[in-house]
Amino acid sequence: MPRNDFILTLSCPDRTGIVYNVSGLLLKHLGNIIDAQQFGDEETGRFFLRVHFALPEGTAIEPLEQDFEELAEQFEMQWHIYDAQRKARLLILVSKQGHCLNDLLFRVHSKQLHAEVVGIVSNHRDFESMAQANGVPFHYLPVTPETKAQQESEILAIAEKERSDLVVLARYMQILSPELCKALQGRAINIHHSFLPSFKGARPYYQAHARGVKIIGATAHYVTHDLDEGPIIEQDIERVDHAMSAQDLTQVGSDVESLVLSRAVRSHVEHRILLNGSRTVVFR
Repeated sequence: MPRNDFILTLSCPDRTGIVYNVSGLLLKHLGNIIDAQQFGDEETGRFFLRVHFALPEGTAIEPLEQDFEELAEQFEMQWHIYDAQRKARLLILVSKQGHCLNDLLFRVHSKQLHAEVVGIVSNHRDFESMAQANGVPFHYLPVTPETKAQQESEILAIAEKERSDLVVLARYMQILSPELCKALQGRAINIHHSFLPSFKGARPYYQAHARGVKIIGATAHYVTHDLDEGPIIEQDIERVDHAMSAQDLTQVGSDVESLVLSRAVRSHVEHRILLNGSRTVVFR
């Protein structure tokens, strides 16, 4: 990977000349395009672009950003330029199911995810030792209906103190309040089984087994105040059959959840996701 590389993402009303002007501006600053992906949505009339580019060693990004301001105003762009070398800072929330947490910790440790885990928050102590083994601060924040507001304010305080780029709900079995959802808008990802809304609540795989399902899966999405209805980032499924027990379905489901969540987190930290109304554009 180049040492002075950046990622530009933008969305704007679709019109002629967007790519031409963006590439021309990068050329003006001696930028080298490493990879570029684009999508024009005919339904919404919006254009989406992700450009991975490098500047000459020692070249500052600020002059390019200043020039881009003018271009963005001309084309009504929503845009960001990210330092591709900077690791995203993850704060992970978990309850009593640790498969997604364990998977994320392994992927970060093995450098499959360009990120660092800056803290683990839980309303139980089950994974305190796992956090310690990975050298990650563990925050035990029990919650009751009476203490929910205070507990969530502590979560937000930790996220801000640790300068978290993303809060990951790795099977965190608490419904976030509308206030916390708003505070974390665009930087919180949740994972749930794809049975919703058919099999809500506890023990969904047991409910699915009782109904004889043939496909199970998982969905990762951004957190919004509408429960489990945020913009979808990633999904996957696995086929199951009549010979499998509820425990078998739970194991398969856990594997799918871990994979789907890690893919969603990776897409976010690599700046591959752009919001398109209630949907997402995810560049692979």
